[in-house]
Amino acid sequence: MAEFPVATTPSPGMMAVDWERRVDFGRLREHRLERTRRIMEEEGLAALLLFETSNIRYVTSTQIGYWAFNKGERYALLTRDHEPRIWDFGSAAKAHRLQLPDLYDETNSVGGNTGLQGAIGPGAGLHTAAAAEIAGILGEEGLAGEPLAVDMAETSVFLALQTENLQVVDGQQAMMKAREIKSPDEIILLTQACAMVDGVYQDIFEALKPGIRESDVVALAHARLFEMGSEFVEAVNSIAGERCSPHPHVFSDRLIRPGDQAYFDIIHVFNGYRTCYYRTFAVGRASTAHRDAFKQSREWMDAAIELVKPGATTDQIASVWPEAHEFGFDDEMDAFGLQFGHGVGVGLHERPIISRLNSLDDPIEIKEGMVFALETYAPAADGRSAARIEEEVVVTADGPQIITLFPCEELMVANEY
Repeated sequence: MAEFPVATTPSPGMMAVDWERRVDFGRLREHRLERTRRIMEEEGLAALLLFETSNIRYVTSTQIGYWAFNKGERYALLTRDHEPRIWDFGSAAKAHRLQLPDLYDETNSVGGNTGLQGAIGPGAGLHTAAAAEIAGILGEEGLAGEPLAVDMAETSVFLALQTENLQVVDGQQAMMKAREIKSPDEIILLTQACAMVDGVYQDIFEALKPGIRESDVVALAHARLFEMGSEFVEAVNSIAGERCSPHPHVFSDRLIRPGDQAYFDIIHVFNGYRTCYYRTFAVGRASTAHRDAFKQSREWMDAAIELVKPGATTDQIASVWPEAHEFGFDDEMDAFGLQFGHGVGVGLHERPIISRLNSLDDPIEIKEGMVFALETYAPAADGRSAARIEEEVVVTADGPQIITLFPCEELMVANEY
């Protein structure tokens, strides 16, 4: 079993102060834009047209709240030699000009609309107008006929771009490459986000007792995270008792009972950076089946962490995890997401994605500066319980640094009898 993790990545206070070096947001913006431009050059891309919200935030450093997440009503353009342009939801464009006047003015932050996921039909002409404007910009900058990389636009947008005879190529792969290496500022933000969840797990551990519902734990986690400064709680998985196996990936109003095994996943966003962070507990008492399942999940986790270093490949990690049939599933597609690794950053699922489904046939190299979560799952012999563990790791030249620090070396029993 791995030794108890000790914090090695900085997690300074969350406010800006004059007496300590903390996150430098100007440097953060420059890093993200430089990474994107470098990948554009390597891939031979003239421009990136972005609709996916995490990509927009990464390139433009703008956001208007998670009610707008991936609804397609805002988009950004980054060309080879021009600063980012953002077309945003109505008055948000003016707000950006006021909030970031050194980055945005009337020339690169304006209102835009491509139909609100089809709510405004093509007859209004919004799709064709947006495509024509994009084509006009490319023409003015001498980029007509060169590749325009688009990430995840609606079908109507792609069709409109096609009518402008633009050479549309896949932009999502370019953005995934740009986002896979984190800067020191990004690593601080990811660590701070995990520190918030450390505290929430202490609260959950103290609250777990018979008579509270899975949904009560979700409410507790939301409240504490927002009190600590979270900007968005994307999901809280709260699973107990017979709902643990198989993993349903959704909480319910089930009452937690004496002797239940329970696991939780907390996914939230702090200053744009996410967590994905599982922990498993027993409530009141733990059975042999509970302890054995936790031990197995921990062993699979430790075997994976031991392989995390620059130059290793994702197939090496995936190969130490069990095949699907070994833990009750017919094939790797059905078992996907249980023995699993995924990059964490401005998006929840970034590179590398590590699993037996994809990594054995298409491995990628692990690089210094990557940050990813490793997840393991072991069903218990009682046929109803299961253990779920997740650790977030930073890849360094000296090996993995764990940033998820709530104790997870052995099964913790809450309110033990």
